[in-house]
Amino acid sequence: MIYLSSMHVETAVSTLKQGGILAYPTEAVWGLGCDPFNQQAVLKLLALKQRPMAKGLILIAANVEQVEPYLQLLSSQERERVIETWQNSKQPTTWVVPVNPDFPQWVRGEHLSVAIRVSAHPPVQAVCSAFGGAIISTSANITGQPTALTAEQIVTIFADGIDYILPASLGGQKNPSQIRDARTGAVLRPS
Repeated sequence: MIYLSSMHVETAVSTLKQGGILAYPTEAVWGLGCDPFNQQAVLKLLALKQRPMAKGLILIAANVEQVEPYLQLLSSQERERVIETWQNSKQPTTWVVPVNPDFPQWVRGEHLSVAIRVSAHPPVQAVCSAFGGAIISTSANITGQPTALTAEQIVTIFADGIDYILPASLGGQKNPSQIRDARTGAVLRPS
């Protein structure tokens, strides 16, 4: 595990706030992130990945408080189920939650929902905590290609398209997070 200094976290947050693209390790694979409310940054990220905006993106956060605004359309039972998996499960789980039509289309794509995850992975928590909110989390790959598992692969895949690579380690999970529907509990992508 690489020691993640406050300087690394500050550089990552500065990159995000300036509209840059951040590469960072998640629980299982390397991810790409940016400020979800900076449309230019998200469009740059989508172009880099060659990913259509219509598919939508995942938001990742350090804690439940950072995603609380996105849970408002869930029933109390649905909210409890979602929050319980983030607080008590060893399995990273991403939940698809309903959002209002005014939620940025460049994040939700063609859906009236957005995928969100609260991460227990320390580098993700450090960056999101210092940033003050959720960031985009999408796999570090060209759409349809294998996902990067090392910082070196990030450089090979994206050359100079990434503004900062967070020097930290993956979380040790074998597969990306499970994705579930918050309304029904249905598994949309197994882990």
